[in-house]
Amino acid sequence: AALAAVRMLRPATAAPKEVRPLKAAGTGAGLGALTGLLGVGGGFLAVPALVTVLAFEMQAAVGTSLLVITTNSLASLMTRTGGAAGLDWAVVAPFASAAILGAWDGRRLAAKVSGVRLQQVFAVLLLGVAAVMLVDAVV
Repeated sequence: AALAAVRMLRPATAAPKEVRPLKAAGTGAGLGALTGLLGVGGGFLAVPALVTVLAFEMQAAVGTSLLVITTNSLASLMTRTGGAAGLDWAVVAPFASAAILGAWDGRRLAAKVSGVRLQQVFAVLLLGVAAVMLVDAVV
């Protein structure tokens, strides 16, 4: 996470690279493995992977990440709905509703920020997350 954040903070020096399906699949597989292993992934790993490995612009990376997260979430939901531990809708419904409203507001705010500035802010937040993860692992 820290390495991706540092790469995102550096200014782009070359034109965007051509995205190759095999490279995209490999990046997705790595992200999926981390998500399955550590329970993390989402935007905090998908967006940096799309920006740094696949040379997406920040806005395109955010939109693509959201689509990937939605697809993964729906697949996970399908596999878990038949399990012994049912979903606690008293928690899921308000959490999901608030998240949807927050995403709507976040989209409105993101429209007011340039892609470069949004990438820088995201990279700084990612560095913070990496620092918290490091402290949590050490302590």
